[in-house]
Amino acid sequence: MEVNQEKARVLIEALPYIRTFSGKTFVIKYGGSTRAGGVSDSSFADDLVLLSHIGIRPVVVHGGGPEISGWLSKLGISSVFSDGRRITDDETMEVVEMVLSGKVNRDLVTLVQKRGGRAVGIAGRDAGLLIGERISEGELGAVGRVISVNTEILDLLDRHRYTTIVAPVGVDRDGQPLNINADEVASELAGALKAEKLIMMTDTPGVLDSGKNLLTSLSPEQVKKLMIDKTIHGGMVPKMQGCLKAIEAGVGKVHVIDGRVPHALLLEIFTPEGVGTEITRE
Repeated sequence: MEVNQEKARVLIEALPYIRTFSGKTFVIKYGGSTRAGGVSDSSFADDLVLLSHIGIRPVVVHGGGPEISGWLSKLGISSVFSDGRRITDDETMEVVEMVLSGKVNRDLVTLVQKRGGRAVGIAGRDAGLLIGERISEGELGAVGRVISVNTEILDLLDRHRYTTIVAPVGVDRDGQPLNINADEVASELAGALKAEKLIMMTDTPGVLDSGKNLLTSLSPEQVKKLMIDKTIHGGMVPKMQGCLKAIEAGVGKVHVIDGRVPHALLLEIFTPEGVGTEITRE
């Protein structure tokens, strides 16, 4: 009886959040570094199905860096990076698209559907969703930045109650494929959709202070200060820049959470204390 009462208490505590967020859009970035042996994938898929069933509209952008590196190694192609970005020549771009749009995307779609959800996988190049341009001609190859977003395909799938899972592969204006950072894609989509939340699932507990303590809530100005004094550094800098851009574009709130924690998505959304860092409007 006590166990059942605890379950009932948890459901009742979640009810105000369900009422508030039903009908709202959440853009969720699911990083490749969070996926540990498939366990995280299963937990994440369960969370997505639950969100969809209670009326929340999840749009997922996934990464796949470790899988790309693994396949490049199998094919005898070296992985070369510059300032954290994968140098993407034509041969590497073929593998990037094969892994992201093919294997990783399809695997996540299949998991969601096995758990009773309805999911469709697309790439940023589909239906003109993500148009981009190369970051630097000749240096990084087919590495791009987003210059325009067309949300028509996302709106269409949402009307039919599909969870959309997006591979971060866009195209330039000439139709050539581009390898675009998944954090940037998630931020751009969240801004274009005026999402209620942008949730960045990472392999860290959230944003940490200089003593490695979790900062549970930050304003945009506090984030900027932490970047200036180098407390936020390395790969977290572009992630935070994307988060700030999303806030400026009208996203209600941004969350940075540890995607390795089972059901981290639900714990962050439906509990008062959450499990990561939230970045709120001023």
